[in-house]
Amino acid sequence: MGSRVRVWLNRTYAENVFFMDQLRNNPQHRAVEIHATHGDADSPVLAAADTAEMEPEGLSPRGYVEYALDLCARRSVDVFVPVLHQDAIVAQRAEFAALGTALLAPPAEAVAVFHDKAVAYQAVEAVGIPVPPWYRVRTVEELLVAVEELEAAGQRACFKPAAGAGGVGFRVITRAPFSLMHLNGFPSAYVPLDLVVEALRTAAEPVDWLVMPHLGQPEVSVDCLTGPDGRVRMAIGRTKNGRRRGFTLDEKWIAPARLLAEAFGLQYLSNIQFRMYGDEPVLMDVNTRPAGGLHQIAQCGVNAPWAAVRLALGEETGEVVPPFLGPDYTVVAGPRPVRAVTLPAQRTEPGVPILPALPAQATEHGSAQSAPTEAAAASVPAQAGAPATAAIAPA
Repeated sequence: MGSRVRVWLNRTYAENVFFMDQLRNNPQHRAVEIHATHGDADSPVLAAADTAEMEPEGLSPRGYVEYALDLCARRSVDVFVPVLHQDAIVAQRAEFAALGTALLAPPAEAVAVFHDKAVAYQAVEAVGIPVPPWYRVRTVEELLVAVEELEAAGQRACFKPAAGAGGVGFRVITRAPFSLMHLNGFPSAYVPLDLVVEALRTAAEPVDWLVMPHLGQPEVSVDCLTGPDGRVRMAIGRTKNGRRRGFTLDEKWIAPARLLAEAFGLQYLSNIQFRMYGDEPVLMDVNTRPAGGLHQIAQCGVNAPWAAVRLALGEETGEVVPPFLGPDYTVVAGPRPVRAVTLPAQRTEPGVPILPALPAQATEHGSAQSAPTEAAAASVPAQAGAPATAAIAPA
C-alpha cells in the first residue's frame, strides 16, 4: 500500500475540493493526509481537509515563503501544491527540497514567462505556436489605436490584465452608448468604449492590459501532466462551446499544447487554453497550476492529481492515456460542506493518528456540523451523504 503521503494546498480555488477527493480515491489506495490553508474561513477547501488553518494576512512574498517553509517543516509536508505566491515559492525550490518537500509546480523560469501574458505570447511565437493579434496597452492613446486597428480588420476588441488568472478583468469593448440595455438582466462583460476611456483618463495609476480580438468558440483547455524530465505524460483537451462541454484528443489542440509544455518545462500540472481566430486555433492563455476544472477529466477514467503527486514523489507513472472519452456534459451547481465555526478546529492531541483521511461528517450536535450557503459549482456531484454546504466557485 505504501506510506502515507502528506499534501498541502495553500490558498486555492474552491473547486480543488475535487482535487482533494481524487487524491484520497487514488488507484494505489495510498493513505493521503491533506492540509489546507486559506484567507476565507468559509472556503470549502478548509472543510474538506484533514487539518486546516487560516493564512496570515499582509505578508510580503518573501514573508509568505518563510511562512510556507515553517509550515512544511511543522507538518512534515511531502508535496506542496502552491497557488498563492507561486512565483516566490518556486524560486526557493531548493529550500523546500532541503525539508523533504516537493513542489508540485513548474520551475521559476517557466512561471515567470507565463506570469506576464505579453511576454508569454512573444515566447510561444518563437517556438512556432500561433497567437492572436495583440497590443499591450497602458494609456488611452494606446487603447484607441488598438481598438481602431482591430475594428478596421473586422474584429471586436476585448481586453484583460497582462498579469492575472482566469477571467478576472476580462471585458469586451462595444461602441453602443451606456443605456438600460446594460442594466437589464445579468451583468455583462460588454463595456462601452467611452466609459473605458473616461476611466483611464481619471485613473490614479496606469493600467497594464492586453487588447486583442474577441476570439471564437470552441474554447479548448488542454490539461497537461509533465514529468520533472520535461516529458509530457498526459494531454487531454476539455472543450467548451456555450453550455456544452466535452473532451478531445484532436492533434490540432493536443500537439501545440505538448510542444509548449515540453519547450518551457511546465512540470507537473498545467492548463493550456486555445480558441479560434478565424479558422485557426490560437493560444489564449497558459496556467502554470492545476486548472479549476481539472477534476472533470475523471470522466475519462483519469486521476490526474494523483499521477502528478506520484511524479513529484519521484515515482514513474508512464504515459497516462484515457481509456475512453467521457460523454458531453454541462456544469451545474453542487453543494459542499463549510465549517460551522469561524476558524477550523485543529487536531492537536500528540500521537493521535489523523487518518482515515475523510472530511468530518455532520452530526446533530457536533462541532463539525455545517451551515448551508449557496454558490455556483463544478460538474461532478459532491460526496453522497456530505453535510450541508457551500457550492463550488473560484475562491
